Amino acid sequence: MASTFVNWLRSPAAREYFFSTHFWGPVANWGLPLAAIADLKKDEEVISGPMTSALAAYSMVFMRFAWKVQPRNYLLFACHITNATAQLTQGYRFVNYWHRGGKEKKAIHAAPSPDAPKGSVTEAVKAAQAASRSAK
Repeated sequence: MASTFVNWLRSPAAREYFFSTHFWGPVANWGLPLAAIADLKKDEEVISGPMTSALAAYSMVFMRFAWKVQPRNYLLFACHITNATAQLTQGYRFVNYWHRGGKEKKAIHAAPSPDAPKGSVTEAVKAAQAASRSAK
């Protein structure tokens, strides 16, 4: 198996493939799914619903293109299926946050508890220093 692949790499067909847009187009396109995967860690508040929908539709259209073109472009197909999956995940996060109560749940969890001390640590230190100075 490995020797077959090595023989193919040395062939003119491999050089033709690696110097074609059939290879470099998908390689350049991988920036989209990599950025989408990185964005999955960001806050839901910054997700753009229209842009997420447009990118998901774009990837689904080009998945079909990559499948229908002859010869099939599996690298382009993999790129766009990865991007479509990431964009649909972002779309779910957007809908959950803005339309299904995610924003309210996040606000409840972010609110300080009533038993939490008021003020910052710096203010408490300054108050303690002032009290010790006045006691002297």
